Amino acid sequence: MSDILVISEQRRGTLNPIVGETVTVARELANANGGKVLVAVLASTPSDFTSEVSLAGVDEVIEVALSIPEFQSDVFEAAVLALINERKPAVVLMPHSIDSLGYAPSVAVKGEHGFATDVFGLRYEDGGLVAVRQAYQEKAHVELEFPGKSTVVLTVRGGSFKAPEETSSPAVTSFSAPAVESQTRHIAFHDPEASDGEDITAASCILSIGRGVSDEDNVAQFEELAGVLNFTLGCSRPIADNGWLPKYRQVGQSGKTVSACKIYIAMGISGSVQHLAGMKHVPNIIAINKDPEASIFSTARYGIVGDMFEIAEELKAQVG
Repeated sequence: MSDILVISEQRRGTLNPIVGETVTVARELANANGGKVLVAVLASTPSDFTSEVSLAGVDEVIEVALSIPEFQSDVFEAAVLALINERKPAVVLMPHSIDSLGYAPSVAVKGEHGFATDVFGLRYEDGGLVAVRQAYQEKAHVELEFPGKSTVVLTVRGGSFKAPEETSSPAVTSFSAPAVESQTRHIAFHDPEASDGEDITAASCILSIGRGVSDEDNVAQFEELAGVLNFTLGCSRPIADNGWLPKYRQVGQSGKTVSACKIYIAMGISGSVQHLAGMKHVPNIIAINKDPEASIFSTARYGIVGDMFEIAEELKAQVG
């Protein structure tokens, strides 16, 4: 078969936004190989999410009713293995997440499928699937092929594709997952990162700071500025690694993807590939950097070459 199967993912009744992005790449692959896009919804009540995954490009939604309210790896593993065995898709796509990493490797091994994680580029070349991911501590891009594999299982990096904005009316079918006596039990959710109640992934306006802030004592100035502007404060990886701001405020490949953001002010951020991966779909990027050659300017819609501290003070004066 040449169909592309997307495995959706939800937590506490909220669909993972990467599912929509995964539909985009699934449609591109299906157009290239003449297949259809199938989206499987695994949940205790899958019909709750059917309309959300009925996006442009989806040909069929498969409702897979499970006996568990939240994710458990062995239950998902059994359901996905059985679904692959019945539908025999060419490619199985999942969000690259803590959940998928809990069962995707075993699905690939038990099914003897091709496998790669954290993929951000996909294409067909000379009839074969090519997946692109990073290697060597994110210093190089590698292209992977899967010779002899009729099915390939991949996890897709969030922020790599733009989710469809339009909806569709796909066929809706059901699939009976095999009964599994789970070896684990979900007790509760614990999210220590949400200590101050801010969710940077849901913010529409973000002010991020990078190496240009120079010293931890200077962070407070930009916290104040973000508050004055009514923006959410974010940062690049060096700031989080130094402990100057908590990790959940980091935007980038190893941090958060801010797909809901409409205005992103990058102050003292050079614009590494890793950081851009977290905000590549933001429509309005404003870059402030004293280095006119900073790569962030090639991505920004507006750029200011200047001292971020002086500009911060002027912004506060103007708004105040």
